[in-house]
Amino acid sequence: MYKAPLDDMQFLIDDVCKAGDRLGPLSRFEGLDVGSDLTTALLEEAGKLAADMVSPLRRVGDQQPARCADGEVSISPGYGEAIRALGEGGWVGIAARGDEGGQGLPELYGTAACEMWNSADMAFALEPFLSSGAALAISAHGSDELKTKYLPNINAGVWSGTMNLTESGAGSDLGPMKTRAERHGDHYKIFGQKIYITWGDHDATDNIIHLVLARLPDAPAGSKGISLFLVPKFMVNEDGSIGERNDVFPVSVEHKLGIHGSPTCVMAYGDNGGATGYLVGEEHNGLACMFTMMNEARLKVGLQGLGASEGAYQKAVGYARERVQGGVPIIEHPDVKRMLMTMRALNEAMRALAYIESLTMDLSHGAAPDERGQWKARLDLMIPVIKGWMTEVGQEVCSLGVQVHGGMGYVEETGAAQYLRDVRITPIYEGTNGIQAADLVNRKLARDGGATMEAMHSEIRAVADALAGSSDDRLASMGAALADALSAHVMTTQTLLDLFKTDRSMALGASFDYMMQTGYLFGGWHLAASSLVALELLAKDQKTAFCQRKIATTEFYLHRLLPRGSAHADAILSPLQELNGYASDWL
Repeated sequence: MYKAPLDDMQFLIDDVCKAGDRLGPLSRFEGLDVGSDLTTALLEEAGKLAADMVSPLRRVGDQQPARCADGEVSISPGYGEAIRALGEGGWVGIAARGDEGGQGLPELYGTAACEMWNSADMAFALEPFLSSGAALAISAHGSDELKTKYLPNINAGVWSGTMNLTESGAGSDLGPMKTRAERHGDHYKIFGQKIYITWGDHDATDNIIHLVLARLPDAPAGSKGISLFLVPKFMVNEDGSIGERNDVFPVSVEHKLGIHGSPTCVMAYGDNGGATGYLVGEEHNGLACMFTMMNEARLKVGLQGLGASEGAYQKAVGYARERVQGGVPIIEHPDVKRMLMTMRALNEAMRALAYIESLTMDLSHGAAPDERGQWKARLDLMIPVIKGWMTEVGQEVCSLGVQVHGGMGYVEETGAAQYLRDVRITPIYEGTNGIQAADLVNRKLARDGGATMEAMHSEIRAVADALAGSSDDRLASMGAALADALSAHVMTTQTLLDLFKTDRSMALGASFDYMMQTGYLFGGWHLAASSLVALELLAKDQKTAFCQRKIATTEFYLHRLLPRGSAHADAILSPLQELNGYASDWL
């Protein structure tokens, strides 16, 4: 059974991020008592819900997946009750504005809750994820009428939301999209078919609000000609009550490798005269509207990597304590201990990166206007690393979870393999990790000549110096390891900036290695910074056992896992000609 790591979560929120000091004074959170009492209450309540209600559904959803028949989707047993409980608890709109039906809490708290739902059952966690994303897009670009009519019920979890982008001929490149829209007075009629629509249909909520990308007849060619429309499953009357069924129906659900409990639908719009839709934002500007919530969405996909990894780790360490081989529990076997330490260290590095940069997201929204730009630039740089590196590492951790179980891990009845099957989607959706890597180099690094990355380098250097200057040889060695990794990253950063000016293709060919090197460095940086906080607490004789473990975990990461970045650096610094010189027809 999953048990949320509340000690690490609270340490990051209160001691490392110092949420009370950093967020409490912001006008965005005026009247909200941000601090350790709030943190404790929220984490404990979310932890109970995740453990008691959501976690038992993980195997149920995997073994009794969602099904589609006669234009209706039947979801896995227990999911409806849990979704309604999530809404009643205020968790769907936890970070949404209070005047839009949300709780108005910092994104930092939403991040912790999101991790818990994904550790408990990733297929389930996708439902509130999509709903909050749809609400964010409507909040940013919808008319006052749309906001008033739809947002309170979405953020309260009474209705759910979806994103409808992909078609059979339009995936990452949405330019060839065929779904069309026609003007009909004060609304539009939508015609077409979408695929891979997560939680596209179900009866767990009273209504489903679809956000649909479609093209108007006079739209310019390519992705710049796409508009965004709000298409409800059921029409909503003027008094807010549910009306007649709209012309939108599920055709089927996909048969997937994992996340079986999540109904991934093929959706048909307008087969019976046209689905009624309402414009969100301006005509022909739909892609920009949809991308409003991409930072939040990609952060949450990174959290899916962490969530599945934490669940896999807990199952693996529990098994290792019980499985006896050679007269002792296998947790005492050196290689099993290595695997478990690797899992734990990577999980804590991912959590530190995600939580600390969730604070950045809160500051990018709520800091003083003249400060938001620097926080936004930092967040933009971090997001492709969080999404890309954390989901790549998530696959490794979940695979190690199977390995710790040995042959039993390959047997479905143990449940270890499900984490690996579930997490495998995360490097693919919300922009494949190749797209994340290209975005990191092409947009985030090159657009300001590496200035934002240089600022990160300065922060990392300060942490490395603080450790290296210690009279404790153990801490000094940790600082030296971080400093060495930083030096390698400074070199590859400049190499790619120079290469980008002369051969963009070659620079992009090295972008995945750069994303991974950056992830390992950033993970080590945030773990090391956390350990400096742990040292301060130890000096005060606070959280002694926890802080000793934190420092030991950081030491393992810096000496045993951070060196992986050197291999990625070597690949980047190689001549690179072999990629362009290898003919495609040789593959």
